[in-house]
Amino acid sequence: MSTIDCLYYAFTIARLSLEVPLNYKTQPPWEFLLSASSNSLQSYELSRLNHAANLRKEITQLLDSWLDENASALLARWLIRQREHPVAEEAKVNSDGCGKTVQTVSDNFFADQPGSPPDFRTRS
Repeated sequence: MSTIDCLYYAFTIARLSLEVPLNYKTQPPWEFLLSASSNSLQSYELSRLNHAANLRKEITQLLDSWLDENASALLARWLIRQREHPVAEEAKVNSDGCGKTVQTVSDNFFADQPGSPPDFRTRS
């Protein structure tokens, strides 16, 4: 990972940590709610719905970022494994001796499954 990538990820994490609120109110203001007028309760309801919509938008952005980061990490892990365990290919040389590899469909199709013997029918 380059220095620029490290700085980008550090900036992204710092930015995301500033956007996420650290404390949530779990208890509604009961005294206010019990003594409020209908208009005040409607305003309170709308403000809570607005806040919930904003939280949903933030959660969606965080989930998108989380999925992107996990996908990048999985890609890196896959590349690491590919480098650790390269696929062993049996090269077949053309009859002309050029050294080119030739693969047929049967080389790849169900390569990991043993073939079953054919069933022969006998006439009775």
